[in-house]
Amino acid sequence: MNLKGRNFLTLKDFTPEEIMYLIDLAADLKAKKKQGILGNSLKGKNIALIFEKPSTRTRCAFTVACNDEGGNPEYLGKNEIQLGHKESVEDTARVLGRMFDGIEFRGFKHSTVEKLAEYSGVPVWNGLTDDYHPTQILADFLTIKEHFGYLKGIHFVYLGDGRNNMANSLMIGSGKLGLHFTIVAPKELWPQEDLVALTKEYAKESGGSITLTDSLDGVKDADVLYTDVWVSMGEEEKSQERIALLKDYQVNTELMNRTGKDSTVFLHCLPAVKGYEVTEEVFESSKSLVFDEAENRMHTIKAVMVATLGEDNE
Repeated sequence: MNLKGRNFLTLKDFTPEEIMYLIDLAADLKAKKKQGILGNSLKGKNIALIFEKPSTRTRCAFTVACNDEGGNPEYLGKNEIQLGHKESVEDTARVLGRMFDGIEFRGFKHSTVEKLAEYSGVPVWNGLTDDYHPTQILADFLTIKEHFGYLKGIHFVYLGDGRNNMANSLMIGSGKLGLHFTIVAPKELWPQEDLVALTKEYAKESGGSITLTDSLDGVKDADVLYTDVWVSMGEEEKSQERIALLKDYQVNTELMNRTGKDSTVFLHCLPAVKGYEVTEEVFESSKSLVFDEAENRMHTIKAVMVATLGEDNE
């Protein structure tokens, strides 16, 4: 499958077959790395890593993945370039596109990564915006596939802030790949209706389903319970309001038992605020796959770069 030259901004832009190709490529690259086999598909390629928001997994994943494939990553923090301040995003994109072969962006406005993609002329990858976090979904789905052996038909329940970038992106990915996806959240924190309608169309095609509920009964039969921080970056002033709204939606042992399945696993995109969205007990339990998931950020990000920019991506 040829994805050469494509941007990776949201999973809305990719077919189910293309998403599965990236997950399978990541599994292959992971297996090779475990055997000590690294590639050189990014040899001679220079990669710009633009970070408006701080990061552990995204920054390290892009850096290590790039190095593993022979590329040269360059970190550009928010105080190191003029992006959108003294220079427009469009002009920065045109400058960087002449110097770099690919650009990663992690920041606030989704429109910024769209402009970088439109004006740079090189592949642009979304490392997180306020609306979407597509590289995380690839890591989540690789982790689920490794554990259960399949994705289609998995009962996946997301609890907490149902209108953040993680809920949006998980809903898109689940709809595309035929998972049964449920958001369990207070109605005030449900995702936008137009996105729900779109993902329900995806689910019709794939044989999956999209469900929204404010009842904790929604966790019944879940194979996966997933949560994220209650207060996203840039929303710190809403912390007390969010805690009050979401305290009943904490993932704890009682909630894990409420699924009715011994096989239910716990996932979290990290960093976690233990004692809020998840208890220490669940986070540290054998049901928790969060560090497999964190490692898989690197393998899936490597797959995206190899597929869209690499010289030997078959």
